[in-house]
Amino acid sequence: MAETVKMSFPGFVDVHVHFRDPGVPEAETTASGLEAARRGGFAAVVTMPNTVPACDSPRWIDYQLKAARSAETLLLPSACITKGRLGREVADLEALAEAGAAFFTDDGSYVSDDRVMEEAMRRAAALGMCICEHAMDPKEVKDGVIRDCHLARINHLPVVPASAEAVAIRRDLAVCRVTGCRLHIQHISTAEGVALVRDAQKEGLPVTAEATPHHLLFSCEEIGCDDANYKMAPPLGNGEDRAELRRAVKDGVLMFATDHAPHPAAKKSLGFAGSANGIIGLEAAIPLTWMAMVEGEGMSPDAWAQAWWKMPRRILSPRAAARLDSAHETAIEVGARRVIEAAKFASLSRNCPYGGMESVCWPVFGI
Repeated sequence: MAETVKMSFPGFVDVHVHFRDPGVPEAETTASGLEAARRGGFAAVVTMPNTVPACDSPRWIDYQLKAARSAETLLLPSACITKGRLGREVADLEALAEAGAAFFTDDGSYVSDDRVMEEAMRRAAALGMCICEHAMDPKEVKDGVIRDCHLARINHLPVVPASAEAVAIRRDLAVCRVTGCRLHIQHISTAEGVALVRDAQKEGLPVTAEATPHHLLFSCEEIGCDDANYKMAPPLGNGEDRAELRRAVKDGVLMFATDHAPHPAAKKSLGFAGSANGIIGLEAAIPLTWMAMVEGEGMSPDAWAQAWWKMPRRILSPRAAARLDSAHETAIEVGARRVIEAAKFASLSRNCPYGGMESVCWPVFGI
């Protein structure tokens, strides 16, 4: 049996999860999501506001906090940038901040109106809050479901151009320069997007970004069949995109986040053309990011861990960050090679392509 080494770090934080509560409890509830997070080794998670109804009022922040009150893993709710996530009118950011919002995002939707985004970022800056953006310009995305690759061509699937991300990020950086608001780019996926974030950080702008385990592990060129477990928004990039994402994580440009996105099986059974976007990730994120970055790229364990605990704290509101003072540490065990068994996940959903993959790094809570 391989010798194992245990390590402890300040509590890991996943700043990008979807619990579908309220809205689609068969995909994930607050209870099942938090248990998945606990087993995955996370001390805290930030939930996205694209619930039904959307989290655009203090009522829905309070709803989540009450549902998570007795959980071991802290739940930090984010709140909408715009009312109903419709992109037309800025939500009551002041009331949402007072209620405990960790940051503001319309995740799943891009705030296309420049004037709305500027107003939101000015008001968020006055509150000392971060705006987090789903950087995919719908005018560029159109009906695309996948990046250009062999599978897209043989199945005649509409393609999402890499420019969809770059156009969105350029606009957001322009508003950031004007307002001085903290800006975070969610689930970045392209080499050009990485370059824009690198340059913005060198410029001194208050800009951060995140990379997901799936964008670090897979490329669109490797998708062998019409399997919607590889369908997400933004879509998987090509090999060059993946290499740049890994380089940026290793350089400290990007933090980690899962974009844990559960769906019932029926919503992921219609191939790329008809299935919902997203895959789950909470219970496999620690082994997968270790595999990609420590084993794959030679990243030091300490730097890897900081991308899970130190960097995520930078985008939280002061109130949310203060809650982490009571969070437990994250402990991992390295050495014994084990298989990811998705059938045993606490999550109510199984939409991921990780089953059967192996890693030598596991949270002590285990999978």
